[in-house]
Amino acid sequence: MKDGDYLFKRILSGLLVSAMLTGSVVYLTGCSNSQNGSDDNTSTNTSTNTSTEYAHADKIDNGTILQCFSWDFNTIKESMADIAASGYTALQTSPINACLEGENGGMQLYGDGKWYYHYQPTDFKIGNYQLGTRDEFKAMCDEAEKYGIKVIVDVIANHTTPTTSAVSQDLIDAGGGSLDTLYHKNNAYDLNDFSNRLACTTYKMGGLPDINTERTSFQDYFIEYLNDCVACGADGFRYDTAKHIGLPDDPKEDDGFTNNFWQRVITEVNNADNLFIYGEVLQGNNERIADYIEAIGHTTASTYGSKIRGAITNNILSKGTVSDYWLGDAPLNMVTWVESHDNYINDGNWYSMTKEQVLLGWAIITARKDGTPLFFDRPYYSSVENEWGMNRIGTEGDDMYKDKSVKAVNFFRTAMIGEDENIVNPNSDSTAVMIERGTKGAVIVNTKDALKTGFETNLADGTYVNRVDGKTEYTVKNGKLTSDADIPANSVVVLYNDGYKEYEAAAEVGVAEDTVFNIQSGKTATVTLTCANTDNAEYALNGAAAVSYKNGETVTVSVPSGSDIAILELTAKNSKGVKTYERVVFATEVKYSISSGTKVYFEKPDSWGDQIFAYVYNDELYENETWPGIEMTKESDGKYSYTFEDDWETPYIIFNDGDEDGSQQYPADKGLIVEDGKTYTIE
Repeated sequence: MKDGDYLFKRILSGLLVSAMLTGSVVYLTGCSNSQNGSDDNTSTNTSTNTSTEYAHADKIDNGTILQCFSWDFNTIKESMADIAASGYTALQTSPINACLEGENGGMQLYGDGKWYYHYQPTDFKIGNYQLGTRDEFKAMCDEAEKYGIKVIVDVIANHTTPTTSAVSQDLIDAGGGSLDTLYHKNNAYDLNDFSNRLACTTYKMGGLPDINTERTSFQDYFIEYLNDCVACGADGFRYDTAKHIGLPDDPKEDDGFTNNFWQRVITEVNNADNLFIYGEVLQGNNERIADYIEAIGHTTASTYGSKIRGAITNNILSKGTVSDYWLGDAPLNMVTWVESHDNYINDGNWYSMTKEQVLLGWAIITARKDGTPLFFDRPYYSSVENEWGMNRIGTEGDDMYKDKSVKAVNFFRTAMIGEDENIVNPNSDSTAVMIERGTKGAVIVNTKDALKTGFETNLADGTYVNRVDGKTEYTVKNGKLTSDADIPANSVVVLYNDGYKEYEAAAEVGVAEDTVFNIQSGKTATVTLTCANTDNAEYALNGAAAVSYKNGETVTVSVPSGSDIAILELTAKNSKGVKTYERVVFATEVKYSISSGTKVYFEKPDSWGDQIFAYVYNDELYENETWPGIEMTKESDGKYSYTFEDDWETPYIIFNDGDEDGSQQYPADKGLIVEDGKTYTIE
């Protein structure tokens, strides 16, 4: 540890003690390790003194969390100033454990590579090919500490990759010495009945082998991993698939172990009393959420997220719908969200809810008193027409995480710590909702038509400015809120004075919205660069020296020889010197056409069955047939043919013998390029 780091930690510790004695807000600069926060953290609505000392809640429970979905460690590090300037108290990484290197290390979110491989552990040690090394993780945590940002690590104890040949010997040894002892005896069965607690906690879920988490030697090994995360700078953990790990009184296999996993990993990890820990307990059938809250400390509130999504998309923000967390009598120790990566991807929320609607929902859950809101940042330039956007693992997500309404409500939440809430429908209009926090502040979300002011409020008398747009004035007098302007549809209004701090607008960098991120092999692309709130924007292409640019200027991008991607890094600083960062990746695109009548051949290994199938797909229609595809025609002993009946654009083909688990297929990952008349053999 450097002397400067030690000094910073001493200063930070003093600030936190002071915050706990005098309030719940800590101001930390994003420009250096020096701290010069003032005891006076209030300002009027007309303040023009800007600052870079961003307010963060003293603990994660009271703040907000940014889910950096599939961002790598270096990207998070470079984006730390943006995260702090957007008002988050914590960030959450994707799983940082060693994981299956699928599809030859492809780095697309979906396609040639998959986001979910880092949810397929091969060992519990820090570092993987998608996110980075242990040293890079530690450097990221060190940078987070400079900005007062806490780090939550997504961890997986319930299962490993289904490609068990990739599981490390160290993990196997920790699990008893063999794959049979690493997993539950019931691992042979697939989980179908979630109401059966023994099945839920010991059966294989979604093809993922279920670890015997009751085994003491495995617990020791996993705790060692957690302690290494803490040593590197982690401040908390999110437990994936938590409800599939047994509680103390759950039924269990007769193997001599006890259901004490939760007790050990919660209490025996270093710095346990100061860690923020929550479990993914998706609500449904017999999930025992109150018991998981007691065992872990916090859980997700998935039903509430579903209700908020429905309320926004249906323009029905009734007080009852917005206020009920749907946890029954369970304590309100919960992480709330509008959407998570699971329902964005698996439930199709990417096409059923726009980014603008997500921001409306975020304003509601973040303005509320209880829960700790988690913001899932969608892929860069994704849309309701394009689920994956730039489709790249490692880069930051969409700029929606730092939208002006997100910033405003994040800082509002920090300023309102300790204030009671009151939820009302202004003018009895259920298409709008107002969440008041004592007499100090209010957030208004309006979804449909323009909302007339003149409605009742508990806000203290005075003049307020909408902290989202920074200009629209509202007046409160004798319990009535009025303005010269109506509140527009699909908008957020954030009103407060006490606790408000003015920040210089962050610099903005990016590429034009019509940018195409695939470049045909041997070709170039002309990319339009954008920037705002800065006079020193720069770009660096493929590691070359940085070049200054102005808004609207273009750069010619090509993929370097020997690589399949081009990397464009954009940086800028605002007038206060606060940096913003963005990494844009362009990939080589292979394009070709196949006409109907094209015929290919495959020579099967002797170990395969006699029925051979061809599974054909492309990027436009990823799965044109269910697995295993179309049965091929036997030409002779060991040789089979497949004829394309339709025209195809850039198809890929996988040969297999119909084995359900896909173990007998060629190739093992991404399909082969189709060549007319070619005979494919396994090399």
